[in-house]
This record gives sequence, structure tokens and C-alpha cells, in this order.
Amino acid sequence: MAAARPPLRALCVRRDPCPIPPPVLGTGPGPAGSSSLPREQAQLKASVIEEDTEEWQKDSSFAGLERVGGVDLSYVKGDDTNACASLVVLSYPDLEVLYEDCQMVAVTAPYVAGFLAFREVPFLVEAIQRLQQKEPRLKPQVLLVDGNGLLHHRGFGVACHLGVLTDLPCIGVAKNLLQVDGLARDELHREQIRSLQMEGDAFPLTGTSGKVLGMVLRSYNNSSKPLYISVGHRVCLETAVHLVKSCCRYRIPEPIRQLAELLSSCGAAFPAVSRQSLHLRGLTGSRQGWEEDHGELVEADIRSREYIRKQLCSPLEVISSGPKRQEKETEPDD
Repeated sequence: MAAARPPLRALCVRRDPCPIPPPVLGTGPGPAGSSSLPREQAQLKASVIEEDTEEWQKDSSFAGLERVGGVDLSYVKGDDTNACASLVVLSYPDLEVLYEDCQMVAVTAPYVAGFLAFREVPFLVEAIQRLQQKEPRLKPQVLLVDGNGLLHHRGFGVACHLGVLTDLPCIGVAKNLLQVDGLARDELHREQIRSLQMEGDAFPLTGTSGKVLGMVLRSYNNSSKPLYISVGHRVCLETAVHLVKSCCRYRIPEPIRQLAELLSSCGAAFPAVSRQSLHLRGLTGSRQGWEEDHGELVEADIRSREYIRKQLCSPLEVISSGPKRQEKETEPDD
């Protein structure tokens, strides 16, 4: 019998799973017209499963979980068409880098408020497909997404979108509160954050609708800035929070922190792809902020740096560990 998972230091609410099977994996660039987006989004949203579906999720120590992935799309600063799509896979529970993929992409689909994932997710799907083609044994069993899941204006953020298309368990991990359903960065919210005294403390994000949209988690004792965790697909909120916490050596969980290290390595090799040129949500801010989120600057993953230096062929063309692409690809978002 599986050991009981230690309770969160706050209320967690489970939701009923959706019986609709997930759709076939899609890789297209997204619909050309915005009029069909609400219908297509609703069809995808109907396939979201908000419950645990994997055997490893039943054990308090996540026995059976061996690979955790992280994905993000980061735009070139001042450019809404050029971006870097990144994927890393780490071992679990050791959190050692097993696989890295970093490729510049050109985003051509138009931006429509509430439907940003239609612009970005196809490039993340392509990164996962390259992994499946090249190193299928390293396919992640769960993905941490630098963005939101159910915590979204339309209840279907990038973590949900990617999860449904890949049929992988996905968790949204955001660094800032998305103000939806009456949620606000007001004094009450700040007071709740101040009440998080130690790592592992958390409180639910309950909208005016009464729905629990996510959890606010203090992930690291040395940083008072929390993370905003939300369900993406095939995971319950309680499991999502416990897994994210178990992946944190610093404030940012390692699968997402290593994405920042990977992109930082790009900048180290070529100034044109640097912290100044890429709008990296994990790479901005003061040195103190960086160290709270990612650890000492000198602790950058040297293996990632050497990997990127070997693979880069030009400042704005990063060759991934998968097949080479002729065309540039695109940009990132929550």
C-alpha cells in the first residue's frame, strides 16, 4: 500500500476528471483566423483531466517517476516574432540534466488575447517530438511549464494546451499572479504571502466564482517571493504542488531553472543571444533576485554551457539536439 503523502500546509481541492479522451497530437502552426479560436479552444479544454492518472502519482515519494521535463518559449527583446523554444529533461529525484533542446523559432500566427497558446504551443510540441524521435527513452513523464494552466482568463492556459496536445501530465508554474476571476495583487494578497513563513507553506487561489484556480507556494526559505502553481493536465492540484516543491533547490524548480541556465549559456557563447536580447522571465532582475531564484551565479551548469557552444552555429540560429530546421521558428508566452 502506498504511503500517505504529507498534507499540504493549506487546503487543496480535487476536481472531477473529464471522461473525454485526449485528441491526437497536433503540430500545426495554429489556426489562421481568430473566429475559430474559441470553438477550437473549447474542444481542447473539454479534454483536460484535472486528476492524477499515473501510477507514480499515487506514492508520497513519487516512486516510479524518473524523468521530469521543463519547457518555455522566450522572445527576443523588442521582437514579437523571434523567440527561443527550449526543452530540458532532468532525472528524478536527482535532478540531473539528461537532455537539452534549444532552438530559435519565428512566430507568425497573430496574437489574440486569451489565445496566446495557439501561437506558442506548436513550437513546444515540436521540441517534444524531436526528443521522441532522437531519444525516446528520455521522454519526460511530466512537464513543468513556465506559465499557467487552469489559472487563466479562459481557464485554459499554455500548460493545459500543451498537456492536451501531448497527452503528458503538465503543471503550470508562474512567477507572478495572473489577475483573473477577481484575483488581485492587493493588500489582502500581499498579507497572505507574508503569512507563508517557511518553504512548503501554501494557500489556495480562490476566485470570486468559488473555484480554486491554483495554489500560492513558498518554495524556498531564502526567498519570500512565491510561485503560482496550477493544474495543466493529468495531475491534481495537490500532486502538482508537492512535485514542484520536491524539484526546488532554489525558488525556481530545477526543470525551469535549467531552461534559464540553457538560455544563459546561449548568451555566454554569443552576445546577440544574451540576457539583454532575450526577454527571459527567469533571467531578469537584480543579482540578488537571480541568486534567490537560481542560486549563485557561479553555479551555472557547465555541461549546458559547453553543449550550447558546440551546437550553436550563428547568433540567431540555435541547432537543437533534434533534426536541423531550415526555417527560423518562434516565440514564448504564458
